[in-house]
Amino acid sequence: MVRILERMSKPKQIILGGGVSGLAAGVAGAGPVYEATAHPGGICSSYYVRPGSSQRLHQPPADEQAYRFEIGGGHWIFGGDPAVLRFIKDLAPVQSYSRRSGVYLPSEKIYTPFPIQNHLRYLGEARARQALEEMTHPSGEQTTMRDWLRRNFGPTLFDLFFDGFNRLYTAGLYDRIAPQDAYKSPVDLNAVRQGATSDAPPPVGYNTQYLYPVEGLGTLARRMAGRCSIHYGKRAGQIDPLARVVYFEDGSQVQYSRLLSTLPLDAMLKLTGLSTPEKPDPYTSVLVVNLGAVKGGRCPQDHWIYVPQSRSGFHRVGFYSNVSPTFLPASHRQRQDRTSIYVERAYPGGQKPSDAEVGAYCQALVRELQEWEYIGEVEVIDPTWIDSAYTWSWPGSKWRSQAMQVLERHDIYPVGRYARWIFQGIADSIRDGFIVGTSLK
Repeated sequence: MVRILERMSKPKQIILGGGVSGLAAGVAGAGPVYEATAHPGGICSSYYVRPGSSQRLHQPPADEQAYRFEIGGGHWIFGGDPAVLRFIKDLAPVQSYSRRSGVYLPSEKIYTPFPIQNHLRYLGEARARQALEEMTHPSGEQTTMRDWLRRNFGPTLFDLFFDGFNRLYTAGLYDRIAPQDAYKSPVDLNAVRQGATSDAPPPVGYNTQYLYPVEGLGTLARRMAGRCSIHYGKRAGQIDPLARVVYFEDGSQVQYSRLLSTLPLDAMLKLTGLSTPEKPDPYTSVLVVNLGAVKGGRCPQDHWIYVPQSRSGFHRVGFYSNVSPTFLPASHRQRQDRTSIYVERAYPGGQKPSDAEVGAYCQALVRELQEWEYIGEVEVIDPTWIDSAYTWSWPGSKWRSQAMQVLERHDIYPVGRYARWIFQGIADSIRDGFIVGTSLK
Protein backbone atom coordinates (compact mmCIF):
# COMPACT_ATOMS: atom_id res chain seq x y z
CA MET A 1 0.00 0.00 0.00
CA VAL A 2 1.36 3.45 -0.85
CA ARG A 3 2.13 5.47 2.23
CA ILE A 4 1.26 9.14 2.16
CA LEU A 5 3.46 11.53 4.14
CA GLU A 6 1.58 14.40 5.78
CA ARG A 7 2.51 17.65 4.12
CA MET A 8 4.22 20.00 6.57
CA SER A 9 6.94 22.62 6.54
CA LYS A 10 8.82 20.79 9.30
CA PRO A 11 8.27 17.83 11.66
CA LYS A 12 5.93 18.69 14.53
CA GLN A 13 5.16 17.46 17.99
CA ILE A 14 2.21 15.05 18.00
CA ILE A 15 0.05 13.17 20.51
CA LEU A 16 -0.88 9.51 20.15
CA GLY A 17 -4.19 8.52 21.73
CA GLY A 18 -7.43 10.46 22.17
CA GLY A 19 -8.31 9.33 25.70
CA VAL A 20 -8.62 11.95 28.41
CA SER A 21 -4.82 12.33 28.85
CA GLY A 22 -4.23 12.82 25.14
CA LEU A 23 -7.17 15.20 24.84
CA ALA A 24 -5.87 17.25 27.77
CA ALA A 25 -2.44 17.49 26.11
CA GLY A 26 -4.19 18.58 22.93
CA VAL A 27 -6.21 21.22 24.81
CA ALA A 28 -2.91 22.46 26.29
CA GLY A 29 -1.67 23.05 22.74
CA ALA A 30 0.92 20.28 22.65
CA GLY A 31 0.07 19.32 19.06
CA PRO A 32 -2.47 17.40 17.00
CA VAL A 33 -4.03 14.25 18.48
CA TYR A 34 -4.11 10.97 16.52
CA GLU A 35 -6.86 8.61 17.75
CA ALA A 36 -7.26 4.99 16.61
CA THR A 37 -11.07 4.88 16.77
CA ALA A 38 -13.80 7.09 15.32
CA HIS A 39 -14.64 8.73 18.66
CA PRO A 40 -12.77 10.52 21.48
CA GLY A 41 -12.40 9.42 25.08
CA GLY A 42 -10.92 5.93 24.84
CA ILE A 43 -12.36 3.75 27.59
CA CYS A 44 -13.90 6.89 29.12
CA SER A 45 -16.60 7.28 26.49
CA SER A 46 -20.33 6.68 26.56
CA TYR A 47 -22.62 5.08 24.03
CA TYR A 48 -26.32 4.20 23.72
CA VAL A 49 -28.28 1.07 22.78
CA ARG A 50 -32.05 0.85 22.33
CA PRO A 51 -33.92 -2.01 24.04
CA GLY A 52 -33.94 -5.06 21.76
CA SER A 53 -31.13 -3.66 19.59
CA SER A 54 -27.43 -4.39 19.29
CA GLN A 55 -26.52 -1.18 17.45
CA ARG A 56 -24.29 1.21 19.33
CA LEU A 57 -25.21 4.87 19.02
CA HIS A 58 -22.57 7.43 19.95
CA GLN A 59 -25.11 10.20 20.44
CA PRO A 60 -28.32 9.85 22.48
CA PRO A 61 -31.36 9.33 20.23
CA ALA A 62 -33.78 12.25 20.07
CA ASP A 63 -36.46 10.38 22.03
CA GLU A 64 -33.87 9.21 24.62
CA GLN A 65 -35.34 5.69 24.55
CA ALA A 66 -32.00 3.94 25.01
CA TYR A 67 -29.74 2.59 27.71
CA ARG A 68 -26.51 4.49 28.25
CA PHE A 69 -23.33 2.49 28.84
CA GLU A 70 -19.60 3.14 28.90
CA ILE A 71 -16.91 1.35 26.91
CA GLY A 72 -14.88 0.26 29.93
CA GLY A 73 -17.59 0.07 32.58
CA GLY A 74 -18.34 2.77 35.13
CA HIS A 75 -15.71 5.51 35.28
CA TRP A 76 -16.31 8.05 38.00
CA ILE A 77 -14.28 11.21 38.67
CA PHE A 78 -12.66 11.03 42.10
CA GLY A 79 -9.99 13.17 43.75
CA GLY A 80 -8.18 15.58 41.50
CA ASP A 81 -6.65 19.04 41.62
CA PRO A 82 -9.28 21.78 42.21
CA ALA A 83 -8.24 23.59 39.03
CA VAL A 84 -8.69 20.41 36.98
CA LEU A 85 -12.10 19.81 38.54
CA ARG A 86 -13.02 23.41 37.66
CA PHE A 87 -12.03 22.75 34.06
CA ILE A 88 -14.21 19.60 33.98
CA LYS A 89 -17.20 21.39 35.50
CA ASP A 90 -16.91 24.29 33.06
CA LEU A 91 -16.99 21.88 30.10
CA ALA A 92 -19.60 19.43 31.38
CA PRO A 93 -21.78 20.13 34.45
CA VAL A 94 -21.37 17.39 37.04
CA GLN A 95 -23.22 15.95 40.00
CA SER A 96 -21.51 14.88 43.22
CA TYR A 97 -22.11 11.45 44.78
CA SER A 98 -21.29 9.67 48.01
CA ARG A 99 -20.06 6.19 47.23
CA ARG A 100 -22.39 3.28 47.90
CA SER A 101 -20.52 0.02 47.46
CA GLY A 102 -20.59 -3.41 49.03
CA VAL A 103 -19.33 -6.97 49.16
CA TYR A 104 -21.54 -9.96 48.35
CA LEU A 105 -20.59 -13.48 49.44
CA PRO A 106 -22.71 -15.72 47.20
CA SER A 107 -21.94 -19.00 48.96
CA GLU A 108 -23.34 -17.65 52.23
CA LYS A 109 -25.71 -15.06 50.77
CA ILE A 110 -24.13 -12.45 53.02
CA TYR A 111 -23.90 -8.78 52.07
CA THR A 112 -21.64 -6.25 53.82
CA PRO A 113 -20.91 -2.63 53.02
CA PHE A 114 -17.45 -1.93 51.58
CA PRO A 115 -14.80 -2.38 52.88
CA ILE A 116 -15.59 -5.72 54.48
CA GLN A 117 -12.93 -5.34 57.22
CA ASN A 118 -14.71 -2.27 58.57
CA HIS A 119 -18.08 -4.03 58.80
CA LEU A 120 -17.27 -7.26 60.62
CA ARG A 121 -20.59 -7.28 62.52
CA TYR A 122 -22.31 -8.47 59.32
CA LEU A 123 -20.31 -11.73 59.57
CA GLY A 124 -21.60 -12.81 62.98
CA GLU A 125 -20.13 -12.25 66.44
CA ALA A 126 -17.75 -15.24 66.57
CA ARG A 127 -16.26 -14.67 63.12
CA ALA A 128 -15.98 -10.91 63.71
CA ARG A 129 -14.09 -11.53 66.94
CA GLN A 130 -11.72 -13.99 65.24
CA ALA A 131 -11.08 -11.65 62.28
CA LEU A 132 -10.37 -8.72 64.61
CA GLU A 133 -7.89 -10.79 66.63
CA GLU A 134 -6.05 -11.83 63.46
CA MET A 135 -5.84 -8.28 62.16
CA THR A 136 -4.60 -6.99 65.50
CA HIS A 137 -1.69 -9.46 65.48
CA PRO A 138 -0.56 -9.79 61.83
CA SER A 139 2.08 -12.35 60.96
CA GLY A 140 3.97 -13.60 57.91
CA GLU A 141 6.01 -12.12 55.09
CA GLN A 142 4.57 -9.93 52.34
CA THR A 143 6.62 -10.29 49.19
CA THR A 144 3.58 -10.70 46.92
CA MET A 145 0.11 -9.23 46.87
CA ARG A 146 -1.25 -12.53 48.19
CA ASP A 147 1.22 -12.41 51.11
CA TRP A 148 0.27 -8.81 51.89
CA LEU A 149 -3.45 -9.55 51.88
CA ARG A 150 -3.17 -12.61 54.13
CA ARG A 151 -0.81 -10.89 56.57
CA ASN A 152 -2.87 -7.68 56.92
CA PHE A 153 -6.39 -9.10 56.93
CA GLY A 154 -5.74 -12.46 58.54
CA PRO A 155 -6.77 -16.00 57.52
CA THR A 156 -10.49 -15.54 58.25
CA LEU A 157 -11.10 -12.54 55.98
CA PHE A 158 -8.54 -13.81 53.49
CA ASP A 159 -10.37 -17.12 53.05
CA LEU A 160 -13.77 -15.47 53.09
CA PHE A 161 -13.17 -12.64 50.62
CA PHE A 162 -9.66 -11.38 49.78
CA ASP A 163 -8.34 -14.64 48.36
CA GLY A 164 -11.19 -15.25 45.94
CA PHE A 165 -11.75 -11.66 44.91
CA ASN A 166 -8.10 -10.89 44.17
CA ARG A 167 -7.60 -14.15 42.31
CA LEU A 168 -10.42 -13.07 39.97
CA TYR A 169 -9.45 -9.38 39.90
CA THR A 170 -5.82 -10.10 38.90
CA ALA A 171 -6.65 -13.11 36.67
CA GLY A 172 -4.55 -15.32 38.94
CA LEU A 173 -1.51 -13.00 39.15
CA TYR A 174 -1.90 -12.02 42.79
CA ASP A 175 0.46 -14.69 44.16
CA ARG A 176 3.30 -13.47 41.88
CA ILE A 177 2.96 -9.68 41.65
CA ALA A 178 4.18 -7.11 44.16
CA PRO A 179 1.78 -5.59 46.73
CA GLN A 180 0.37 -2.35 45.38
CA ASP A 181 -2.50 0.13 45.64
CA ALA A 182 -2.97 -0.56 49.37
CA TYR A 183 -5.10 2.60 49.63
CA LYS A 184 -7.87 0.80 47.75
CA SER A 185 -8.57 -1.32 50.85
CA PRO A 186 -7.03 0.52 53.82
CA VAL A 187 -6.25 -1.08 57.17
CA ASP A 188 -7.30 1.06 60.15
CA LEU A 189 -7.69 -0.96 63.34
CA ASN A 190 -9.76 1.74 65.04
CA ALA A 191 -12.28 1.59 62.17
CA VAL A 192 -12.16 -2.23 62.24
CA ARG A 193 -12.96 -2.27 65.97
CA GLN A 194 -15.74 0.25 65.49
CA GLY A 195 -17.27 -1.74 62.64
CA ALA A 196 -17.15 -4.97 64.64
CA THR A 197 -19.81 -3.49 66.95
CA SER A 198 -23.09 -1.79 66.12
CA ASP A 199 -21.40 1.47 65.11
CA ALA A 200 -20.87 2.32 61.46
CA PRO A 201 -17.36 3.68 60.85
CA PRO A 202 -16.90 6.65 58.50
CA PRO A 203 -16.34 5.85 54.81
CA VAL A 204 -12.73 5.20 53.81
CA GLY A 205 -10.80 4.87 50.57
CA TYR A 206 -9.85 7.04 47.63
CA ASN A 207 -13.33 7.30 46.09
CA THR A 208 -15.73 7.96 48.97
CA GLN A 209 -16.91 11.04 47.04
CA TYR A 210 -16.92 11.32 43.26
CA LEU A 211 -18.33 13.33 40.38
CA TYR A 212 -20.07 12.32 37.18
CA PRO A 213 -21.14 14.54 34.24
CA VAL A 214 -24.90 15.08 34.14
CA GLU A 215 -24.95 14.40 30.38
CA GLY A 216 -22.58 11.42 30.55
CA LEU A 217 -18.84 10.95 30.38
CA GLY A 218 -18.88 10.93 26.59
CA THR A 219 -20.03 14.55 26.66
CA LEU A 220 -16.88 15.59 28.51
CA ALA A 221 -14.68 13.73 25.99
CA ARG A 222 -16.46 15.28 23.00
CA ARG A 223 -16.16 18.79 24.41
CA MET A 224 -12.47 18.32 25.14
CA ALA A 225 -12.03 17.03 21.59
CA GLY A 226 -13.75 20.18 20.34
CA ARG A 227 -10.83 22.17 21.72
CA CYS A 228 -8.18 20.05 19.96
CA SER A 229 -6.93 19.33 16.50
CA ILE A 230 -7.80 15.63 16.34
CA HIS A 231 -7.56 12.99 13.60
CA TYR A 232 -9.70 9.85 13.91
CA GLY A 233 -9.15 6.38 12.51
CA LYS A 234 -5.38 6.68 13.01
CA ARG A 235 -4.24 3.44 14.63
CA ALA A 236 -0.45 3.25 14.86
CA GLY A 237 1.00 0.11 13.30
CA GLN A 238 4.70 0.88 13.63
CA ILE A 239 6.94 3.69 14.87
CA ASP A 240 10.47 4.34 13.65
CA PRO A 241 12.12 6.11 16.63
CA LEU A 242 15.26 7.00 14.65
CA ALA A 243 13.53 8.49 11.61
CA ARG A 244 10.76 9.76 13.94
CA VAL A 245 7.91 8.53 11.79
CA VAL A 246 4.60 6.98 12.84
CA TYR A 247 3.13 4.56 10.30
CA PHE A 248 -0.63 4.18 10.63
CA GLU A 249 -2.63 1.10 9.69
CA ASP A 250 -4.62 3.08 7.10
CA GLY A 251 -1.43 3.49 5.06
CA SER A 252 -0.67 7.08 6.03
CA GLN A 253 2.31 8.27 8.03
CA VAL A 254 3.42 11.36 9.91
CA GLN A 255 6.87 12.61 10.83
CA TYR A 256 7.29 14.16 14.26
CA SER A 257 9.85 16.16 16.20
CA ARG A 258 8.62 14.87 19.55
CA LEU A 259 5.95 12.32 20.47
CA LEU A 260 3.58 12.37 23.45
CA SER A 261 2.18 8.88 23.91
CA THR A 262 -0.86 7.81 25.92
CA LEU A 263 -0.65 4.24 24.58
CA PRO A 264 0.15 1.45 27.09
CA LEU A 265 3.84 1.40 27.97
CA ASP A 266 4.43 -2.16 26.73
CA ALA A 267 2.61 -1.41 23.47
CA MET A 268 4.90 1.56 22.78
CA LEU A 269 7.99 -0.60 23.19
CA LYS A 270 6.60 -3.08 20.67
CA LEU A 271 5.63 -0.36 18.19
CA THR A 272 9.06 1.26 18.37
CA GLY A 273 11.12 -1.94 18.57
CA LEU A 274 12.84 -0.61 21.70
CA SER A 275 13.62 -2.89 24.63
CA THR A 276 14.72 -3.01 28.28
CA PRO A 277 17.01 -5.39 30.21
CA GLU A 278 14.13 -6.60 32.42
CA LYS A 279 11.06 -8.51 31.35
CA PRO A 280 7.87 -6.41 31.04
CA ASP A 281 5.60 -6.08 34.03
CA PRO A 282 2.25 -7.86 33.59
CA TYR A 283 -1.21 -6.48 32.96
CA THR A 284 -4.74 -7.82 32.91
CA SER A 285 -7.44 -7.40 30.30
CA VAL A 286 -11.10 -7.05 31.20
CA LEU A 287 -14.26 -8.16 29.45
CA VAL A 288 -16.95 -5.66 30.41
CA VAL A 289 -20.49 -6.82 29.67
CA ASN A 290 -23.04 -4.01 29.62
CA LEU A 291 -26.61 -5.05 30.39
CA GLY A 292 -29.98 -3.33 30.18
CA ALA A 293 -32.65 -5.36 31.95
CA VAL A 294 -35.84 -5.47 33.97
CA LYS A 295 -34.90 -4.70 37.56
CA GLY A 296 -34.87 -7.74 39.83
CA GLY A 297 -36.50 -7.92 43.25
CA ARG A 298 -33.15 -8.07 45.04
CA CYS A 299 -31.21 -5.65 42.87
CA PRO A 300 -28.80 -3.79 45.20
CA GLN A 301 -28.97 -0.05 45.74
CA ASP A 302 -25.18 0.13 45.58
CA HIS A 303 -23.20 1.83 42.86
CA TRP A 304 -21.07 -1.33 42.62
CA ILE A 305 -20.36 -4.55 44.54
CA TYR A 306 -17.34 -6.86 44.77
CA VAL A 307 -17.69 -10.64 44.77
CA PRO A 308 -15.07 -13.27 45.73
CA GLN A 309 -16.66 -16.02 43.68
CA SER A 310 -19.05 -16.46 40.80
CA ARG A 311 -19.75 -19.47 38.62
CA SER A 312 -19.18 -17.46 35.46
CA GLY A 313 -15.97 -15.79 36.69
CA PHE A 314 -16.81 -12.10 37.20
CA HIS A 315 -15.49 -10.12 40.16
CA ARG A 316 -17.50 -6.89 40.10
CA VAL A 317 -21.02 -5.83 39.24
CA GLY A 318 -21.68 -2.11 38.81
CA PHE A 319 -25.05 -0.39 38.58
CA TYR A 320 -24.92 2.64 36.31
CA SER A 321 -28.57 3.46 36.94
CA ASN A 322 -28.04 3.56 40.72
CA VAL A 323 -25.66 6.44 40.06
CA SER A 324 -28.09 8.24 37.76
CA PRO A 325 -31.46 7.26 36.21
CA THR A 326 -30.27 8.97 33.01
CA PHE A 327 -28.56 5.66 32.17
CA LEU A 328 -32.07 4.26 31.58
CA PRO A 329 -34.45 4.80 28.67
CA ALA A 330 -36.47 7.98 29.32
CA SER A 331 -39.77 6.14 29.82
CA HIS A 332 -38.31 4.16 32.76
CA ARG A 333 -36.41 6.87 34.61
CA GLN A 334 -39.20 7.84 36.97
CA ARG A 335 -40.41 4.30 37.71
CA GLN A 336 -36.85 2.90 37.76
CA ASP A 337 -38.19 -0.55 36.94
CA ARG A 338 -35.16 -1.20 34.72
CA THR A 339 -31.47 -1.35 35.52
CA SER A 340 -28.33 -0.51 33.55
CA ILE A 341 -25.42 -2.70 34.67
CA TYR A 342 -21.78 -3.43 33.89
CA VAL A 343 -20.10 -6.72 34.82
CA GLU A 344 -16.29 -7.13 34.88
CA ARG A 345 -14.27 -10.29 34.34
CA ALA A 346 -10.46 -10.24 34.17
CA TYR A 347 -8.17 -12.21 31.84
CA PRO A 348 -4.37 -12.53 31.63
CA GLY A 349 -3.10 -9.63 29.51
CA GLY A 350 -4.13 -9.91 25.88
CA GLN A 351 -5.75 -13.36 26.13
CA LYS A 352 -8.99 -12.36 24.47
CA PRO A 353 -11.69 -15.07 24.42
CA SER A 354 -13.28 -16.11 21.12
CA ASP A 355 -16.68 -14.79 20.06
CA ALA A 356 -18.20 -18.17 20.93
CA GLU A 357 -16.62 -18.07 24.40
CA VAL A 358 -17.86 -14.53 24.96
CA GLY A 359 -21.38 -15.57 23.91
CA ALA A 360 -21.41 -18.53 26.29
CA TYR A 361 -20.06 -16.39 29.12
CA CYS A 362 -22.73 -13.72 28.55
CA GLN A 363 -25.47 -16.33 28.79
CA ALA A 364 -23.93 -17.76 31.97
CA LEU A 365 -23.59 -14.43 33.75
CA VAL A 366 -27.17 -13.46 32.86
CA ARG A 367 -28.42 -16.73 34.38
CA GLU A 368 -26.33 -16.12 37.49
CA LEU A 369 -27.55 -12.55 37.99
CA GLN A 370 -31.13 -13.72 37.45
CA GLU A 371 -30.63 -16.41 40.12
CA TRP A 372 -29.37 -13.70 42.47
CA GLU A 373 -32.56 -11.78 41.51
CA TYR A 374 -30.55 -8.74 40.46
CA ILE A 375 -32.17 -8.73 37.02
CA GLY A 376 -35.16 -10.13 35.18
CA GLU A 377 -35.63 -10.19 31.42
CA VAL A 378 -32.62 -8.78 29.53
CA GLU A 379 -33.29 -6.11 26.89
CA VAL A 380 -29.69 -5.31 25.90
CA ILE A 381 -26.47 -7.27 26.27
CA ASP A 382 -23.30 -5.73 24.85
CA PRO A 383 -19.77 -6.99 25.62
CA THR A 384 -16.72 -4.70 25.34
CA TRP A 385 -13.06 -5.73 25.54
CA ILE A 386 -10.45 -3.59 27.31
CA ASP A 387 -7.07 -5.01 26.38
CA SER A 388 -5.02 -3.02 28.92
CA ALA A 389 -7.28 -2.61 31.92
CA TYR A 390 -5.11 -2.97 35.04
CA THR A 391 -1.33 -2.77 35.26
CA TRP A 392 0.85 -4.61 37.81
CA SER A 393 4.51 -5.04 38.67
CA TRP A 394 6.75 -7.97 39.57
CA PRO A 395 8.43 -7.81 43.01
CA GLY A 396 11.52 -5.60 42.76
CA SER A 397 10.91 -4.81 39.09
CA LYS A 398 12.63 -1.84 37.46
CA TRP A 399 10.96 -2.42 34.08
CA ARG A 400 8.61 0.58 34.30
CA SER A 401 11.38 3.12 34.92
CA GLN A 402 13.63 1.48 32.32
CA ALA A 403 10.88 1.54 29.70
CA MET A 404 10.07 5.20 30.28
CA GLN A 405 13.75 6.14 30.15
CA VAL A 406 14.44 4.35 26.86
CA LEU A 407 11.41 6.04 25.27
CA GLU A 408 12.35 9.47 26.61
CA ARG A 409 15.86 9.10 25.17
CA HIS A 410 14.14 8.97 21.77
CA ASP A 411 11.95 12.03 22.52
CA ILE A 412 8.88 9.89 23.24
CA TYR A 413 7.13 10.99 26.45
CA PRO A 414 4.56 8.70 28.13
CA VAL A 415 1.48 10.51 29.45
CA GLY A 416 -1.37 9.19 31.59
CA ARG A 417 -2.43 6.02 33.37
CA TYR A 418 -1.47 3.29 30.92
CA ALA A 419 1.49 5.03 29.36
CA ARG A 420 3.04 5.42 32.82
CA TRP A 421 1.84 2.03 34.09
CA ILE A 422 0.14 3.42 37.22
CA PHE A 423 -3.35 3.45 38.66
CA GLN A 424 -5.01 6.85 38.65
CA GLY A 425 -8.38 8.38 37.93
CA ILE A 426 -9.78 10.62 35.23
CA ALA A 427 -8.96 13.92 36.95
CA ASP A 428 -5.30 12.97 37.51
CA SER A 429 -5.01 11.72 33.94
CA ILE A 430 -6.28 15.07 32.67
CA ARG A 431 -3.81 16.85 34.96
CA ASP A 432 -0.95 14.75 33.50
CA GLY A 433 -2.01 15.73 30.01
CA PHE A 434 -2.05 19.40 30.93
CA ILE A 435 1.35 19.27 32.68
CA VAL A 436 3.22 17.35 30.00
CA GLY A 437 1.39 19.11 27.19
CA THR A 438 2.18 22.56 28.57
CA SER A 439 5.78 21.67 29.43
CA LEU A 440 6.62 20.34 25.99
CA LYS A 441 4.53 22.41 23.61
